[in-house]
Amino acid sequence: MSREVEFELATITDAAELAAMSRDLIETDLGWSWTPSRVVRNIRSPDNVVLVANQRQRIAGFAIMYFGREEARLNLLAVRPDCRRAGVGRRLIEWLEASALVAGISVVYLELRAANPGARVFYEKLGYRRVETLPGYYCGRESALRMARDLWASTATRAT
Repeated sequence: MSREVEFELATITDAAELAAMSRDLIETDLGWSWTPSRVVRNIRSPDNVVLVANQRQRIAGFAIMYFGREEARLNLLAVRPDCRRAGVGRRLIEWLEASALVAGISVVYLELRAANPGARVFYEKLGYRRVETLPGYYCGRESALRMARDLWASTATRAT
């Protein structure tokens, strides 16, 4: 598969596919909360960015980030299994973090399933650190890890 990836803001016509990816790749065994209508609300919201990575005219991955006044929250990140380990997820995060910096946001938060060590390692490699464990976060039956990254500290470190 070609490594050429193009990034663009999601459109309403992408919502059903993004929701299905969330259901199948993220929300497995938890029920389906990121339905097409919820994805559409996020696409339409001025406080959210829904970013799509297209590869060979299909969606390889996507991310949804909420932008607050001083912090951002990565709500979802999904990459198709056959597109993983090719930098798609990392590049989605980098695009969103760059946007957060331009918006004057200093910290990005995210939650991930505590039982997903692969995701934890992925985020740690990007500079995220575990800040707390949230018992029963997912449907009252599965714990989450909250992670955060201080974008300003990361930028200052790179500048020196």
